[in-house]
Amino acid sequence: MESLRPGDPPEIGGYRLLARLGEGGMGEVFLARTVSGRPLALKTVHRDLSLQPDFAERFAREIRTNDRVRCAWTVSVVDFSPPGTTPQWLATEYVAAPSLGDWVRTHGPLAAPAVKCLARELSAALVAVREAGVVHRDIKPGNVLLGPERPFLIDFGIARAAHDPRRTRTGAVIGTPGFLAPEQATGDVAAAPADVFSLAAVLVYAGTGRSPFLAAGEELDLPALLYRIVHDEPVLDGVPEAILPLVRECLAKDPGRRPGAEEIRARFGAAAEPDWSEAVPPALPAEVARREAELRLLLTTPRPPATAPPGTGPTPVPPPFPSAPPAVPATAPEASPAASGDRSGWAARRPLLLGAAAGAAVLIAAAVLPVRFPWSGGGADTAPPTSSPAPSPSAPSPSARTLPASWVGTWSGVGPGTPDADGISRARTGKFTVTVTLNPGAVGEVVGRQVSEVKETSSGRNLGCTEALELRQVGRNSAVFAAVTSHPTDRAQTFDCPRDNRYVLTMADPDRLTLESEGAQSAGSPAGLTRHR
Repeated sequence: MESLRPGDPPEIGGYRLLARLGEGGMGEVFLARTVSGRPLALKTVHRDLSLQPDFAERFAREIRTNDRVRCAWTVSVVDFSPPGTTPQWLATEYVAAPSLGDWVRTHGPLAAPAVKCLARELSAALVAVREAGVVHRDIKPGNVLLGPERPFLIDFGIARAAHDPRRTRTGAVIGTPGFLAPEQATGDVAAAPADVFSLAAVLVYAGTGRSPFLAAGEELDLPALLYRIVHDEPVLDGVPEAILPLVRECLAKDPGRRPGAEEIRARFGAAAEPDWSEAVPPALPAEVARREAELRLLLTTPRPPATAPPGTGPTPVPPPFPSAPPAVPATAPEASPAASGDRSGWAARRPLLLGAAAGAAVLIAAAVLPVRFPWSGGGADTAPPTSSPAPSPSAPSPSARTLPASWVGTWSGVGPGTPDADGISRARTGKFTVTVTLNPGAVGEVVGRQVSEVKETSSGRNLGCTEALELRQVGRNSAVFAAVTSHPTDRAQTFDCPRDNRYVLTMADPDRLTLESEGAQSAGSPAGLTRHR
């Protein structure tokens, strides 16, 4: 992580940039934060890629693919750029942990127990990938994060979208040299067995510090390395004996001879809850703690005041939005009331997509409570206005840590849904109903739930989600909630609802809540909720 450079924008897509995380396959990667203080990894697309005629369509398709894989070993897509935006960008959950590549370069290979445990965890992740019908195509040390509780597999398909203008046509080398399969090296279409090969190559790297086709400290130009991958046998000296036979099978040149993901998981053994935390390198918890402390500092540091370059005079227009509170502080800061009728920018942000009919990916991020930030048209997090707003009659003190009695009750609203959607990239739905029930409680307690009902026109399926809401912050006339559980409102449905969404509600008047959501918004959702009497 490094500081922002001169010329870096202060925010992208309404998300405030805090630091640089490095260079990704498609562009630069930044640490960003939402208005409520949630950290995100925000990845931008190189301008030359954005200018390719069909890149925007492929980019959106790859994001939908990425979001289909929801399991304990992956991070979720939170938001992405609307069409026509420059630069294009993608925001995902942020994990304050080093990549396997960074760790091995700094500390050396993992010990045998840690490599064996990593094999169990990543094989379980690979099963989840296959169950979602996805091929990663770029499993490499840089795309494996060593979290304290489990490793994470990141960047599904995004590098492929960025690097391959022909997508899956033959003749294009897709993947990272040293960890790609022979069929990728020769430009053939890579299917699920390619991920098996790459997983085995990553495990060799974890145990030895090198690719299976390079000697220690050796560097080759790309043609020579690709030749070795296609024609030479892997060098497996130093690979832990416990996983060596299966790793050798996974590195077979013929994709048909490699075991499948389910077989690999069965042979490596199921990943038990405490195994990873007990097997990680002793120095890893301290490194993660250091990164988390650095993250907390960045999240809670106020935005520096805007200054004009010498000779240009003062900034002509003050920033229109109030500053954001830090993430879940002990004493919640005050929040500004909603501007009456403010809907600016609500349709400008691109929503995560609802599930479409037969065969389309079911991305339910847009079917959950559409709570949006009332003070912002696009989620911006900028300096406060010069005058303080008057508190509402029901306002608690800034130090309050319980939900005010005036909030307790049942609130509901109805939105139009998306009757004019194309039914492919976004589901065509009828009315979008949201009901929120709030009970007395304190910060850190579950105080209510939200139930969304939205039916797909073609199939009649209910695409809504039901969530338990934990109170996280209480401001002057607003409150922050986190969804701690989430499941389809219709229990007969089998799609996965997103978890850990964070919401802000503002009491516009005693009988009305305005609602907004950080990140992607829900198309067709209600603009507000009214109290049931």
